[in-house]
Amino acid sequence: MHPSVNIMPTEIDLREKYLEIRGYTEQLCEPLETEDYIPQPIVDVSPVKWNIAHTTWFFEEMILKNFFEGYQVFDERFGYLFNSYYNSIGERTVRDRRGDLSRPTVRNVFDYRHFVDEQMKSLLSGAITEEVRELVLLGLNHEQQHQELFLTDLKYTFGVNPLMPAYRPEFAHECTAAAGSGKFIEVSGGMFEIGHAGGGFAFDNELARHSVFLNDFAISDRLVTNAEFVEFIEDGGYREHSLWHAEGWDRIVADLIDSPLYWHVYDGKRHQFTLGGSTPLALDAPVCHISFYEAAAFAEWKGCRLPTEFEWEAACSGFEWGERWEWTNSAYLPYPGYKKAGGAVGEYNGKFMINQMVLRGSSIATPAGHSRLTYRNFFHPHLRWQFTGIRLAK
Repeated sequence: MHPSVNIMPTEIDLREKYLEIRGYTEQLCEPLETEDYIPQPIVDVSPVKWNIAHTTWFFEEMILKNFFEGYQVFDERFGYLFNSYYNSIGERTVRDRRGDLSRPTVRNVFDYRHFVDEQMKSLLSGAITEEVRELVLLGLNHEQQHQELFLTDLKYTFGVNPLMPAYRPEFAHECTAAAGSGKFIEVSGGMFEIGHAGGGFAFDNELARHSVFLNDFAISDRLVTNAEFVEFIEDGGYREHSLWHAEGWDRIVADLIDSPLYWHVYDGKRHQFTLGGSTPLALDAPVCHISFYEAAAFAEWKGCRLPTEFEWEAACSGFEWGERWEWTNSAYLPYPGYKKAGGAVGEYNGKFMINQMVLRGSSIATPAGHSRLTYRNFFHPHLRWQFTGIRLAK
């Protein structure tokens, strides 16, 4: 299930790649009603309207304003509304107030997208510098990240709605059986090359490629399933403090957590909410929507551990991946030789290299062409709204 790997477009097809990726965002919007674009139930979840406007702002702010002669911004106020975290660019809407924006309207945001797309088409129809080309590629990969966020954020918004509306029925494929046999793959220790080796797009946090020594280890060829996690629950896993990191225990006690996000019990039977609606829990599917703390506690209960991100990268050719983002036991830190770019682009990854854990692989919500074995995703250890899962190691 290895998702297709990013291939860096040539200058000839960069315009087509731009239109393809931008068009996919609008395809994701097709099932939505106007009311679906606005809610923001928690700080971590951005409204659909903000997501699709922010990715448009990126192309306007980073490329058109600087490299397209004579460009006039669509609306001077949008820079404040749709900047995410770029301090070097200026002030912005407070993150937890994005859902308060009833204006601009959804129609106005789509007008903004189409205006910027027309300008970008003109820019990409002519000769561009290598700097512009690299920024366009970054913008497209940024858009693909937000396509996944579109789905995960929308799922949370729908999941807290008492009606539990379905987004698209075909998204019940969240319940597909986990790939693999459940056996452990033995990996002999030694020196391994870690990080992006060139030949396609990569984020700066995947650089620089470097050598890492690993001891002998074993890693499961299958993600932990819902059935296995039910065993953990029924054995008292959420009640046994000795399995948990101290912060994790404090979190589940304070938040009354006793199962993965989106699990519910109806008439004595477990169900899960999916983007295709509520459905009986698929026991053979990979467990999903769990925090790092839950993943680590389950591994402790099994007498195993989570792999490091380096072990995962060294071993991933031996198993199928791409069903869930997989928590690793690695803190999100810069690689040796990492260099943070200057200006706003330098704020993309580097300033987040603290207090977060690395996830590897990709998920069923990751767009086609937006995954590779060196990709380093990262989130705070308590978060659960992404399509996160567990692969055991020992």
